[in-house]
Amino acid sequence: MRRLAVALAALAVAMVVTAAATRFAIPAEARVRPGVLTGDDVVGLTYPVLGALLVLRRPELRVGWLMLLGGFLMAVLGPAQAVYEWISYQGDRPDLHYVIYVTNSVGALAILLVDLLLPLLYPDGRPPSRRWWPVAALLTGFMVIQSVAFIGRRMPPGSKLGPNPLEMAWTGPILDWIISAPVNPFYITEAISLSSLVVRFVFADAVRRRQISWLLYAIAANWLVEQWMPFSLLAMVTTAAIPAAIVLAVTRYRLYGIDTVVSRTLIAAGILGVLSAAYFGAVALSSLFAFEHHQIAGVGAALMAGAFFQRLHRHLRHLLDRLFYGTAGDLRLLAGRLEREVRSADPASALPVAVEILRDGLVVTGAAVLIPGGRPERVESGHIGEAFREMPLVWHGEEVGRLLIGPPGARRFPAAHNERVIAALKPAIADIAHGVRLTSDLQHSRERILSAREEERRRLRRDLHDGLGQSLSGMAMSINAVRLSLRASPEAAESLLAELGTGMADVTDNIRTLVYGLRPPALDDLGLAGAVRALAGQSDTPAVTVTIEGDLYGLPAAVEVAAYRITQEALTNARKHANAENVRITLKRDERLHLMVADDGVGLPVDVRAGVGLGSMRERAAELGGTCTISSPPGGGTVIKAVI
Repeated sequence: MRRLAVALAALAVAMVVTAAATRFAIPAEARVRPGVLTGDDVVGLTYPVLGALLVLRRPELRVGWLMLLGGFLMAVLGPAQAVYEWISYQGDRPDLHYVIYVTNSVGALAILLVDLLLPLLYPDGRPPSRRWWPVAALLTGFMVIQSVAFIGRRMPPGSKLGPNPLEMAWTGPILDWIISAPVNPFYITEAISLSSLVVRFVFADAVRRRQISWLLYAIAANWLVEQWMPFSLLAMVTTAAIPAAIVLAVTRYRLYGIDTVVSRTLIAAGILGVLSAAYFGAVALSSLFAFEHHQIAGVGAALMAGAFFQRLHRHLRHLLDRLFYGTAGDLRLLAGRLEREVRSADPASALPVAVEILRDGLVVTGAAVLIPGGRPERVESGHIGEAFREMPLVWHGEEVGRLLIGPPGARRFPAAHNERVIAALKPAIADIAHGVRLTSDLQHSRERILSAREEERRRLRRDLHDGLGQSLSGMAMSINAVRLSLRASPEAAESLLAELGTGMADVTDNIRTLVYGLRPPALDDLGLAGAVRALAGQSDTPAVTVTIEGDLYGLPAAVEVAAYRITQEALTNARKHANAENVRITLKRDERLHLMVADDGVGLPVDVRAGVGLGSMRERAAELGGTCTISSPPGGGTVIKAVI
């Protein structure tokens, strides 16, 4: 659709230029309207170009398409009127009927789109309310009936055009009513259409009122000039101001500042001038040295001009950026400065420099970057205040932070230039923010590992001292008591020995518990595959199936423990909380170890909060550089996937 919009705008410009060239060849006294360029030609030039520009930026808005299509039809009207003047000048009067059919139908449709429907649907592409849709239908019906009546009118006796081939008797009363009406019905329809803007203005908020005011001011200025100086240059300028006001208002002043319009106009004029000079120069040289191949030379010149279009456009825009904004707004200098500053710095040190460069490039009061969970979490240069603009920092589809931009400083750049600076620097800032998050996550992970190691040491010390140490001390005392009472009271010694045997069994259980906490013995006895199958067989409900893909032999010990503990926690949740009937466990090894535990239970609640169990699964995978995700598919149940 965007290519179609550009093609229609370019074709409209070409038709207006062709019509003007045709009128130029006709003597001034034979022209229907004075001058080579008419007000319709201005509409045919400005509305399609600005409408296409609006379509490219906001393709969802109907206003842009109305401007584009209405202006294109008005551009078609130019060549048709030029043909009418040419045929009149040649004297072939009877052929003018067919030209009149085209000009009337095309002109009526163009007026309907531009003068009637555009104000009715401005600025958001919808009427003020549903009650205005019948009004739109009424206006459309009036223009259709008026156009058909004019096409089928009866020519007066003695007309130089001769009889109308499409004459229809029923159109006579309609035309008589239109002509005899005290007020031109078209003025009434246009007033109805413009009244919709007044209704919008009364019930609109401040922003929408400013949008409507732009169009009302432009229409009022054009109407006044048309009344005092019709067909003048000022009238053409005010006509062109209407679509320009629409574009400015719809984009809410944030896209086209006046210097942006000037710069883009100069870019377009420079490109057109340079390419035209190159093209016609190449054609002229070829006509001097290659008479027989001038057409091929022309094609070659056109291809050469097209090959240099993008490079020429880039250099002209760079030149004008330097002209308008100086070195502060030069994208190349900003990008080079950013690259030099952050090349040898770590992410945490590079981020303040990047934010400062962005603030200098935009010339705003301040800029800041927020990184949730980062170290630092907020980096600010200057003061952003309360009226700041906020946008996400995205790294490969993942939001890694937020960029805050304060209001403009003393030297205000237009929004189009600001958008180019932001588009050039924001990806680099997102990369740095991602680096800050990675560094922070790594530091958090190290801290968690150190904390977990110290907690494990503390637990072992407590268990050894309070449990195993106390038991061994008691056993030593029992042995001394047995030694003293062995000869004097054999019965008491036998009882003490029985208690000592029970205590030794307890010590053995305590040691086994300590060893199991360090590393499950089943991993050493059965391997990871056998240990997981043993976990699955500990209970009949739910039914657990285990699938092993690939050779799990030779895995690092830490990987085996992490996979075993994640599986153990997942099975515990499925048995206690999920009310599942079936559980599937899949272990697959390639370059990584893939673990999936899926059940058909009730699934996760909507407002689930990660507890100790879910958090421990994620931490075990993250400690080894892996990931663990927990989700509930649409069909129900819970799926835990770990990649280590």
